[in-house]
Amino acid sequence: MTIYRSYIAGKWIDSASGKRVANINPADTRDIIGESEQATREETRGAIEAAYAAFKDWRRTPAPARGRILMKAVCLLEDQKEELAQMLTREEGKTISEARGEVTRGTNVVEFCAGETRRNNGETIASELPANFAYTIKQPHGVVGLITPWNFPVAIPLWKIAPALAAGNTIVFKPATNTPATAVRLMEIFTEAGVPAGVMNLVLGSGGEVGDEIANHAAVRAISFTGSTEIGLKLYEQIARRGIPFQAEMGGKNPVVVLEDCDIDLAVEHTASGAFGSTGQRCTAGSRAIVQSSIADEFVEKIVKRARSYKLGAGADASTDIGPSVDEHQFNTVLKYMEIGKEDGAALLCGGGRASGDGLEHGYFVEPTVFDNVSADMRIFREEIFGPVLGISRVQDLDEAMKLANDTEYGLSSSVFSNDYNSITRFVEEIDSGMTHINSPTTGGEAHIPFGGIKGSGIGPREQGSTSLDFYSEMKVVYVDATGKKREGNLY
Repeated sequence: MTIYRSYIAGKWIDSASGKRVANINPADTRDIIGESEQATREETRGAIEAAYAAFKDWRRTPAPARGRILMKAVCLLEDQKEELAQMLTREEGKTISEARGEVTRGTNVVEFCAGETRRNNGETIASELPANFAYTIKQPHGVVGLITPWNFPVAIPLWKIAPALAAGNTIVFKPATNTPATAVRLMEIFTEAGVPAGVMNLVLGSGGEVGDEIANHAAVRAISFTGSTEIGLKLYEQIARRGIPFQAEMGGKNPVVVLEDCDIDLAVEHTASGAFGSTGQRCTAGSRAIVQSSIADEFVEKIVKRARSYKLGAGADASTDIGPSVDEHQFNTVLKYMEIGKEDGAALLCGGGRASGDGLEHGYFVEPTVFDNVSADMRIFREEIFGPVLGISRVQDLDEAMKLANDTEYGLSSSVFSNDYNSITRFVEEIDSGMTHINSPTTGGEAHIPFGGIKGSGIGPREQGSTSLDFYSEMKVVYVDATGKKREGNLY
């Protein structure tokens, strides 16, 4: 059995905790992939100290030289794409096509950040004083903590690791407890690419111990987190007392507004893919369909038919459309919300329970589920489920649709299906979300385009794209006085 260990100061360490967590294939719980040793608070402290010690030399490494290391990592990721995708599928459960897409997305982000090491520019600024000018430079924070979730265990770590390294920071990386294999493989890839000992450290363990130490240690100068809004806000409160930069990409309850002038077949297909793809385990999943009443019956009939057409199974099978929930806890959470939907009075049209069938009995499979007549006071309208569950709300017009779409604590992604220019432009202007899509799903993004949300979905600068290095850098303003004379007058 494979044993996964933390990587600290250039060495794989045996934890003194004596605690191990099984890494279980969610499509077949009889398949124990390995066990991960859970690091102690003291071992986490050692990882932070190693990163602190390595920072002085790493920040002095020219940015383009750091970029060359990232490009070596890109080559390794491309060479090992299939191996990494298969590992991801077995560990997290998503389909092999989704896993390949995730590895590609993460690789693209690393490639983009490698290029940014040659474009991490400041600006020169004319002074109001004679023979004076000012300029800005960008400098790394120092040690940064990276805390990542299980639903994209390759892509999300990569879109934090790459800009952190590119900007000259050193890293303490804490992945989700239930996806250690992919985290260990990423550590191996960056080590092989040439990241020096201590610059990047991997610590496997719990949020209560490892995560808490990262949040509180004085040497950690910035923290980037992706996970639930509940945990993100608690972490934000904790970190705010230390006054250090914090970035969080959190939950979503993303609306899909479907208007009567849309291409209804397109709307059905994209709404279904956004709601049920990746088993609904995406912060950008389109879990609320807000449909104009004049077309609602047709939309409902077609999307129920589409939901019933999906094939469930192990992600490694290329014919599988939807894989399992990631683990028993998430599986039970989804089933609980299905019961809550029924109890609150939503009309269950399909699904609503554990999936059955050949090959599904040993996995955490839930049925693609559609509820109709979902009102704004129902929990399935308001709370993130993180499963293949779609709630449909019927509205009379765009005014009512906008009110419902924005009636949420979240603000990550959204989409509208319409062929009317005025409706589309109004939606783009008024929707409370950091990202919006026109006639396409709420999901998806590109490596060179910023990613993130507002309200309860995001804190701090956006990740990826032109903003990817913003969080990982401090701006310093430099004033240059070439007069050689005492300055007279008000110095502000």
